[in-house]
Amino acid sequence: MKKISVCVLLSLFVSLPVLAEGPLVRFDGGIGVQPLRAGATANTVRGVNPGGAPWVIARLTADVKTDGRISVDGRGLLLAGADAIGTNAGQSVRARLFCGTVAHDSALVPLQPNGDFRIDDVLSPLPTNPCDNPVLLIVSTGGNWFAAGIQSN
Repeated sequence: MKKISVCVLLSLFVSLPVLAEGPLVRFDGGIGVQPLRAGATANTVRGVNPGGAPWVIARLTADVKTDGRISVDGRGLLLAGADAIGTNAGQSVRARLFCGTVAHDSALVPLQPNGDFRIDDVLSPLPTNPCDNPVLLIVSTGGNWFAAGIQSN
């Protein structure tokens, strides 16, 4: 009987960290920002203003774990208009996950000259589980959004 009780307790202690690190939400694909929409109104998402010019992103994947860890791989985040077209204008970006209306931010990382970036961080504050109506934005130092993630099932 003691052997079974010890085994059950041990399995609980081993499985708790695994549960804490389970998947919360995943994004596969990205949409670059178009600053204006019909009627010349700013394309604001969850209260976040768009970048001042169109941006494109070639590829975006993001995984968020229940313990708040986020891993983002972005490729080709570049200006798609204005005089600096094809560059990233020396920007740094962060991931901003919305669970409902609450924002959870990662640290800033610099964009490479070709628009590539990688984020491995823990979101602050920690997201809720479940994350209701998740939206992932890639935002600049100034807080404007440049790209949005496409949620994966």
